[in-house]
Amino acid sequence: MTNQLNSALKNSFFEKENGIRIPLSIPQISGNEWKYVKECLDTGWVSSAGQFVGRFEQCLADYIGRKYAVACINGTAALHIALLVAGIQPEDEVIIPALSFIAPANAVRYVGAWPVFVDISADLWQLDCQKLADFITKECEYKNGRLKNRHTKRYVKAIIPVHVLGHPVDMYPLLKLAEKYNLVIIEDAAESLGACYHSKRVGSLGDVACFSFNGNKTITSGGGGMILTDREEWAQRARYLTTQAKDDEEEYIHNEIGFNYRLSNVQAALGLAQLERLDHYVDIKRNIARRYAAGLKDVAGLTLPQEASWVDSIFWLYTILVEEKSYGINSRKLLSVLKDAGIQTRSLWHPLNTLKPFLKCFSYQVEVAQRIYEKGLSLPSSIGLSENQQNEVIKMIQENNVEWR
Repeated sequence: MTNQLNSALKNSFFEKENGIRIPLSIPQISGNEWKYVKECLDTGWVSSAGQFVGRFEQCLADYIGRKYAVACINGTAALHIALLVAGIQPEDEVIIPALSFIAPANAVRYVGAWPVFVDISADLWQLDCQKLADFITKECEYKNGRLKNRHTKRYVKAIIPVHVLGHPVDMYPLLKLAEKYNLVIIEDAAESLGACYHSKRVGSLGDVACFSFNGNKTITSGGGGMILTDREEWAQRARYLTTQAKDDEEEYIHNEIGFNYRLSNVQAALGLAQLERLDHYVDIKRNIARRYAAGLKDVAGLTLPQEASWVDSIFWLYTILVEEKSYGINSRKLLSVLKDAGIQTRSLWHPLNTLKPFLKCFSYQVEVAQRIYEKGLSLPSSIGLSENQQNEVIKMIQENNVEWR
C-alpha cells in the first residue's frame, strides 16, 4: 500500500506541476530508503563521512565484480576523475561516440584533452567498432607505443565506450584495439547498470568504469556517481582527488589541485537501498521493453530497439525510431502529440560533433548518428510504469499512425 501511495503521489505531483500524467523516467522508492536515510538523520551523519558511503561503494564493487569503487557527486565527476587517474593530459585525444549525452565530451575538455567523435552503428546505436578500427588504422600512425592522429598531430590516449540507453557496446573488439595500440578504456556505464555483455556486467571490462545515479536512472541516489577499477593505485588517487587532495588533514596541506566530489552519506544511504532492488528493477525494465515490442511491432514506420544476442540490455529508456513518410508524422510531432495527452517522451541527444563547443574537434565518418537523432524518441520507462499506463502510450502511438487511423 505504501508503494502504491508513493507512486500515486509522484504521478499527482508531475501532473499538477507539469501537466504530465505518465512521466518518462522517475525513481521508484520501494525498499529500505526511508530506513537508511532516517538512520543518517537520527545519527547526524549526513555529509561525506559516514558508514553508508563505504557500504555503497563496496556493494557496487561486489555487484559489478571489481576490486575498488569510489563514490562521487555525479557521473560527470566520475568521468572527470577517471580521465585524470588514467593519465590523460592536455592536448591528448580521447575517442567517444558521436551520439551520447554530453557528459563524456565535457569531461574530456575538463582535463584539457580533445574528444574524437566516431559514428554509431545503424543497428544497435552504439559506438561503431569497425569505424573506430578504421580510424585508428587509416587516420593514425603508431610508433614507439604511441598512437598519433595524422590530421591533428595529437596523441590518442583513450576510448570512452558509452553503453547507450541500457545496451552494452561490443567490448571485445575495443579491448583488442586498446591492447594493440596502448589505449586506456574508460567505460561510461551511466545508463546501463545491470546490463551484461557475454554474461559479464558492464563496468567490469575496461580499465576503469563510471556510473551515474541521477534521478532518471534505473537506481538513484538523488544524484551521485561511482568510479570502479581493479587498479589499487588508481582507486587511491581517485579517492584523494575527490576529497580535495588532502596530504595532511590536520594541517590542511594540499600539494595538488583537488575536487569537492565526494558523495554524501545521505545520498549513499538512498543509493544503497536502491542497489538492493536493482535486479528486480532490471527485470521490470525488460518486461516493459517486451510489452512495448509486442504492442508496437506491427505499427508501420517504427523501428524498435534491437538487443544483440551477446548482451542482456536493461532498456533504460525504450527508444523507437519514427519514419515520417510511413508513420505519418515525424518524431518531434509525435512527441508534441503525446505531450498534449500528458505523456512525457524525449528526443535523443544532438550529435556531439555538431555542437558549438566541439566544432573544432576531429570527427570520423559520422553519418548514422544524425539520422538516429532526428528519428529517435524515448518512451515512458519508469520502474513504476503500470500496464494500464503503458497500454495508453501504445494506443496513442498506434492511433497516430496513418495505417491505424
